[in-house]
Amino acid sequence: MAGYLTTHVLDTALGRPAEGIRIELFRLDGDDRTRVGEAATNADGRTDAPILAEGDFATGTYELVFHCGDYLTTAGTAAETPRFLDIVPLRFGMSEAAHYHVPLLLCPFGYSTYRGS
Repeated sequence: MAGYLTTHVLDTALGRPAEGIRIELFRLDGDDRTRVGEAATNADGRTDAPILAEGDFATGTYELVFHCGDYLTTAGTAAETPRFLDIVPLRFGMSEAAHYHVPLLLCPFGYSTYRGS
């Protein structure tokens, strides 16, 4: 089995998928940070394709960066300056060629994640 990475974003405050969030993926190697992918969430809160496809997969340390500020404004959260959550980075490791699913559960003042299936 070849490895790949998927993600999605759920708005836990409103109980719905979070559409229109830009997501960047970086591969980390020591102090080096290389951008290897970018996508946006669709109406289902998912990206239309894996953010890291099978042909591009390599084990290592990665970071998903969720640009949530514009979505939170559109969803009706009052925008303070600076916004409590604007950009949410998630750093994680992938140690084997498998399907990794790393979702973001988002609300205006907190978030969580897990390794899904």
